[in-house]
Amino acid sequence: MLEFIKNRLKNNGELQQVRVIALFSLVGFLITFMMGLINIWGDNHTLTLSLFLMSLIYLMAFLSVKKNNLTLSAKISIYSLFSMMFYLVFTGGSAQTGPLWIFIVAPVSVYVLGLKQGLINLTIFLSLVCGIMFFPQDIIQHAQYTAEFKLRLILSFITMTFLSGLYEYSRMLSYQNALELSHKYQRLAMSDPLTKLANRRSALAVLQQEKSRFPRNNEPLSVLLCDLDHFKIINDKHGHNCGDMVLKALSQVFIDNVRQQDCVARWGGEEFLFILPQTSAAQAAIIAEKIRASVQDHTLECLKQQINVTISIGVSQLTQDQSIDELINNADKCLYQAKTLGRNRVYPSFETIIKSKL
Repeated sequence: MLEFIKNRLKNNGELQQVRVIALFSLVGFLITFMMGLINIWGDNHTLTLSLFLMSLIYLMAFLSVKKNNLTLSAKISIYSLFSMMFYLVFTGGSAQTGPLWIFIVAPVSVYVLGLKQGLINLTIFLSLVCGIMFFPQDIIQHAQYTAEFKLRLILSFITMTFLSGLYEYSRMLSYQNALELSHKYQRLAMSDPLTKLANRRSALAVLQQEKSRFPRNNEPLSVLLCDLDHFKIINDKHGHNCGDMVLKALSQVFIDNVRQQDCVARWGGEEFLFILPQTSAAQAAIIAEKIRASVQDHTLECLKQQINVTISIGVSQLTQDQSIDELINNADKCLYQAKTLGRNRVYPSFETIIKSKL
């Protein structure tokens, strides 16, 4: 159940990232396409073609998001943006204003690629931009910029990178804190505060999930409904604090005697529910007897007093046409029968189940 909650929260974070990348790709497409249209009437036909090409690439990135290919869309968006910035720095763009567009690279990179990968890419990006601007003119002709402009551009970009990294780091911390807080509240909502076992709500959710798998897998599902014998006497004789200690100690005994795929829940008061996937009634009766014997042999100590308790267990297996309520009610009837027969027993026992099948 907790794993399901964790995956759901993770999916919500990924969904937000999908929306941002989709929006960035769409805005990038519209802006580059409009700038391409404006430049049609200019003299720089190479820039015009580059802008139209970029708009096509951003459109591809947007369509990739729509097809749920987030990784491809992110790479297309970022590296096409890098390429366009290199071109604008190399050619100067329109009226030598091309380099001014590089400031959008920093926040986009750290958000889409993550803080660490984004900073690595930005370091490489800035190195290449410096290489282009300071490359000797006598080897390759490119746009010329004054030394003051280049220095201020680089320092401004480094400042923007630092601020973008700081913002992304703060965003990541806030997201992790919110995630941990959400996990904590979900655990509290789905677990019993005293025994730390699953609570009734959580058990019902597990039962619903197992029941939905029942027709597909065609595997048996059984439950055990367990009740402490004469628990009121323990509370009256030793006090409610000792009663709570007994419940906590028995919870650990229960956990030690079930499999990893089984679920143990505090059903209410001194009642506990065991959910046993892939388990027939006969197998569940064997497990129940093992649990009953372990509790009987377990001596608890509270306020220097030794306390021995016993439990009664009802066994029920889900049938094809049963509801969850009917399954639990049947287990409750079997538990009542176990108590009627003298307590400290499992009903129906393994032998009773086998005889009924003969």
